[in-house]
Amino acid sequence: MKIVDRGTVVRGKKGSPASSCAFPGVASLPSGRWLCGYRAAPTKPAVEGQRAMLTWSDDQGRRWREPFEPLRPPVLDGKRGVFRSVYPTPLGGDEVLVTLLWVDASDPSLPFFNEKNDGLLESRLFHSVSTDGGESWSEPALMDVNPIQMWTPPTGPALLLPDGTWAAQFELNKHFDDGTPWRHSSILMFSRDRGRTWPLLSVAGNDPSNRMFYWDQRPGVLADGSILDAFWTYDNKAAVYRNIHARRSADGGRTWSALWDTGVPGQPAQPVTLADGRIGLVYVDRTAAPLIKMRASADGGASFPAETELVLYGGEGTQTERKGAMRDAWAEMGRFSIGLPATAPLAGGDVLVVYYAGPETDVTDVEWVRISTG
Repeated sequence: MKIVDRGTVVRGKKGSPASSCAFPGVASLPSGRWLCGYRAAPTKPAVEGQRAMLTWSDDQGRRWREPFEPLRPPVLDGKRGVFRSVYPTPLGGDEVLVTLLWVDASDPSLPFFNEKNDGLLESRLFHSVSTDGGESWSEPALMDVNPIQMWTPPTGPALLLPDGTWAAQFELNKHFDDGTPWRHSSILMFSRDRGRTWPLLSVAGNDPSNRMFYWDQRPGVLADGSILDAFWTYDNKAAVYRNIHARRSADGGRTWSALWDTGVPGQPAQPVTLADGRIGLVYVDRTAAPLIKMRASADGGASFPAETELVLYGGEGTQTERKGAMRDAWAEMGRFSIGLPATAPLAGGDVLVVYYAGPETDVTDVEWVRISTG
């Protein structure tokens, strides 16, 4: 594996409404267009003023379209909201699906995360489809997640499975004022009618003892049609992060293998099949200075040897602190200025990676790297 090109999707402008450019998603369309969605905001923790933005490149990253807001957040149950993220999924040809996170912004004084009880502002999933490569979009459709009664922020783009099924990925979060313990799960829900109904549900990550949080799941559809799901793994009792854990599904996410420890520290991106048949895993390693890295597995994801490691981006100074409770983990996340890589396979076997990075928590760019894997 080697880096063959890199560049910047969009730069954060300090002191502007788009100072914090973060939380990117990326897709490569058959036309060659690279489509990138991200969140722009005046500060990283901002709820008020955040916008879900879209841009694309038709010349392999040399130039990017002026970012624009493809969809306006609707009023939901009388409450004004904002879109916090937009994740694209290619559906074939010029058709693209986006998954959007709607967040209640009716009370601008409230933070996204309630550090007093680990609750979250109302968070809902919407979907929209473009048939012209992202130029125009259908009216955002609220996803029906019944029987789930918790908030459902997405952990990435919907998956397009080999049989045409859509699989929406999200995790469960408590309501903002809920005083009961947060019981986390990573979930997939499935639609066979292009998002009109979502009748099937699969629990991809959950610890009945509530000690291990398999959060920020990153499922990827591999070349053989199986799903490899990688998890940023948090020990809620010891208040420390463990190695990335993973599990695999051979039946479209209906059932899962046992979880295993990959031996890789940090926060993963979606696994991808490389040109030589190995599996690539991009991740953020924060054991010291934050680094965005990539490793490869020749044994189906069971291990990702250190000797395969490639550094994609390096930061300075540590951004990890000693934690005593969940609120400390969230506060730590809020200070990160590097992170959340996302991947997209390119024609010919290369891999496109996007991530956010910058000199300050509230001043970050979205950058891209192209990796040759043959």
